[in-house]
Amino acid sequence: MKLKPMIVAGVMSGTSADGIDVAVVRIAPVKGRLKLTLLAHDGLRYPAALRRAVLAAMNAKATSTAELARLNWRLGIAYAEAVQAAVARHELKIDLIGCHGQTLYHQARAASYAGKSFACTWQAGESAVIAAATAVPVVSNFRPADILMGGQGAPLVPMLDHVVFADLKRARVLQNIGGIANLTAIRAGGTIDEDAAFDTGPGNMVIDALAQKLFGKAYDRNGEIAAKGRVLEAVLERMMRDRYFALMPPRTTGREQFGREYAAKFLAACRRVSRRPEDALATATALTAESIARSFERFVLPSIQGAPIDYIVSGGGARNAALMKMLAARLEPLGCTPTTSERFGMPAEAKEAAAFALLAWMTWHGLPGNVPAATGAKKPAILGQITHA
Repeated sequence: MKLKPMIVAGVMSGTSADGIDVAVVRIAPVKGRLKLTLLAHDGLRYPAALRRAVLAAMNAKATSTAELARLNWRLGIAYAEAVQAAVARHELKIDLIGCHGQTLYHQARAASYAGKSFACTWQAGESAVIAAATAVPVVSNFRPADILMGGQGAPLVPMLDHVVFADLKRARVLQNIGGIANLTAIRAGGTIDEDAAFDTGPGNMVIDALAQKLFGKAYDRNGEIAAKGRVLEAVLERMMRDRYFALMPPRTTGREQFGREYAAKFLAACRRVSRRPEDALATATALTAESIARSFERFVLPSIQGAPIDYIVSGGGARNAALMKMLAARLEPLGCTPTTSERFGMPAEAKEAAAFALLAWMTWHGLPGNVPAATGAKKPAILGQITHA
């Protein structure tokens, strides 16, 4: 198929389950390379009832078929409305939609079920609802094709990271801090096959859970509460012994590992040392910063030394001043000063949505979108399925 320019809306709702990001991009082949231009970006919070339903379904030990079916369609309605609002507000006409969906369960490694062992994943949000409402074809369900090639189905953002941020003279580390934190490391002048990418551990997930439990807030705005607490170093060091942090990349994780049960265990450990809730939130924030820094120092820095390094942060965590301060304190001795993706023309909340716009464009043209070095897949795969309007 001949590669053609398209205007694509990418739709992302992450493991924080706080809402929907829509990024509208123009993608065009230019002199043998892809050029991606961000045209618009909007963020919408989930209605309270929908967020409660999503959180209840995530990694749930028990639910009903009716609840899951209704949630799948309700999310489709929410995604369609988010795209419609974005294109109307910015007066744009789109050719294609790429929708990641809401991850309800992600099991990257094989486990036994009903007599067979396999990995599996589920991103909810009925694509037929989106296509019918917008009259635009939708690419969705991106992760399974990578899993069936032996990969972990994540991370999938490295394709965008390389297309947008690769540089001949500077190494780039793209650190996304959503519910889960993940990074892509790009060597100066390197090819996409040389990139490394993996989940570093919890991003905002544990911070948000404690903000809700201790302060009745959806999240710690700007890290203001954490800034008033002290980091409980003994607790932090004990929690950093979690076996996930020692795993070699490629690796991926999610709410099934760092969700409500982990947050409860983390809070109990903090309370055995301090009764001040601010201290627990400060320690949760330090957990994110420390797990990122150790991952970078152990698994990334040795392979990209020798060139200047840009450490570029995106996602909701980039807005947390306390977290960014902690991260800077850990990274600066390693030769990096973290900055946000705005400096490079990509708003912090837009990058993952833009990534799924790019992946949708690649699927539409029959091109593989995964990066096997990042996911562990045996070979590149064409991702997702197309739902025609």
